[in-house]
Amino acid sequence: MEPRLLTIFFVVLSFSPFVQSLVRHYKFSVVLKNTTKLCSTKSFVTVNGQCPGPTLYAREDDTVIVKVTNHVKYNITIHWHGIKQLRTGWSDGPAYVTQCPIQPGQSYVYNFTINGQRGTLLWHAHITWLRATVYGGIVILPKRGISYPFPKPDKEKIIILGEWWKSDVEAILNQAENSGLPPNISDAHTINGHTGPIPGCTSQGYTLHVESGKTYLLRIINAALNDELFFKIAGHKLTVVEADASYVKPFETDTIFMSPGQTTNVLLTANQVVGKYLIAVTPFMDAPIGFDNVTSIATLRYKGTPPYPKTTLTTIPALNATPLTSDFIDSLRSLNSKEYPAIAPLTVDHSLFFSITVGLNPCHTCLTGARLVSAINNITFLMPTTTSLLEAHYYNIKGVFTDDFPSFPPIAFNYTGTQPANIQTNNGTRLYRLDFNSTVQIILQGTAMIAPENHPFHLHGYNFFVVGQGLGNFDPEKDPLSFNLVDPVERNTIGVPNGGWAAIRFRANNPGVWFLHCHLEVHTTWGLKMAFIVDNGNGPHESSLPPPKDLPMC
Repeated sequence: MEPRLLTIFFVVLSFSPFVQSLVRHYKFSVVLKNTTKLCSTKSFVTVNGQCPGPTLYAREDDTVIVKVTNHVKYNITIHWHGIKQLRTGWSDGPAYVTQCPIQPGQSYVYNFTINGQRGTLLWHAHITWLRATVYGGIVILPKRGISYPFPKPDKEKIIILGEWWKSDVEAILNQAENSGLPPNISDAHTINGHTGPIPGCTSQGYTLHVESGKTYLLRIINAALNDELFFKIAGHKLTVVEADASYVKPFETDTIFMSPGQTTNVLLTANQVVGKYLIAVTPFMDAPIGFDNVTSIATLRYKGTPPYPKTTLTTIPALNATPLTSDFIDSLRSLNSKEYPAIAPLTVDHSLFFSITVGLNPCHTCLTGARLVSAINNITFLMPTTTSLLEAHYYNIKGVFTDDFPSFPPIAFNYTGTQPANIQTNNGTRLYRLDFNSTVQIILQGTAMIAPENHPFHLHGYNFFVVGQGLGNFDPEKDPLSFNLVDPVERNTIGVPNGGWAAIRFRANNPGVWFLHCHLEVHTTWGLKMAFIVDNGNGPHESSLPPPKDLPMC
């Protein structure tokens, strides 16, 4: 074939329906923007001047390339929350874990391929508290020619829930770190960036426009920093079909519950009388601690609704509606079909027990002389500052971390009952090492230390199966007998219940260094985090890729 004809042939082939995967390019400019919300104006950090930021669209097996350029005074990184990052840990994004941050005036190109995933995820900043305004959605469509395992919707809508502070969030964080006390709570919750009306300040809220008889796939994302949230639409039922980009057995509910970092896809059928219906986002908190209890209000409006209609209202869940959260979580089951099997590990190579505590450590520079901290197995995790953990592992740099993270608490106690008198923790940069392809079970045990509450834990680089949950102390003899190893839900973020435990399992088949942390940003700041080293397997396809040439330096 002539060279010219050969070139034309490959150009035509690249647009052929037989080509399954594409390379999708995005540009993220991190810039400041001024805005007025809650009758107060401030400057804040955004991507491309938007909050929420731009949505990434891709299909399963596509490669996504995002060039991030930092035009603000803060260091920045972006985490693609829930993307498995198979062998591409350099693109995962948590600062000082897989990369040094992108410094002001610098750029970095994130490059990853979407493997075996489809659904809704999110991206967000992963350094200090910048994800308060630096976040957006990720939509992963099925491969071409592959349909959803549920009725095809007429349209799709993205609903992103967040939090808003009137003050500068970084200043709030600095004030808290200097005082040793909890940071100020947010002033409002947001729906697609809109706060909605609140007492003393009228503002235009978000409107979801629908047409009678049509079915909508709502891709709902909880991008809040510190609040678990309920989502409800007056007069309408929602059919849950996916959680954390994994299909689930469909079930109907009128209330969605999500922890920060979690996503839920639901089908909404516009089958009510033409009119205007309230959408309510309310917080869940069953612990005696401070939180933002402001309800965010939006509206669903049918096409053909006359001007100035009366809004159909709904009852909102109680702030401490624990049974409602438990019923929702218990209803989540993997689809476990031939096309989408749930392959939970049946045997365990590493059996880990992680106690989740809040402690109090001396702090001579703090106003109170002490600092609130969090810990896993009494280790308050400290981040390196001169290199990332992944670089230290890849290049075998000594003195950055140790690989002796404890698999059990150093001292066993009544985790959900009477607490130890000594609540001081140990600081350390200690990781836990896993052989390639080994199987792992983690019991995440909540405790009553200082203030018991829910803890949404997120594992980078992997999905895991939630094989069990319960209240009180985990019983290693009785509780495993009721584990669900048939159709456990597959997630990347799991809420550990207040005064209870959660059991997760995964197979360590992705080499690299992978972060595990509470997705309540206040607790991550306090040290409620750790990381796994997953060693290379045999051959290049089971080994981490080398770092890119533009990897940021500390």
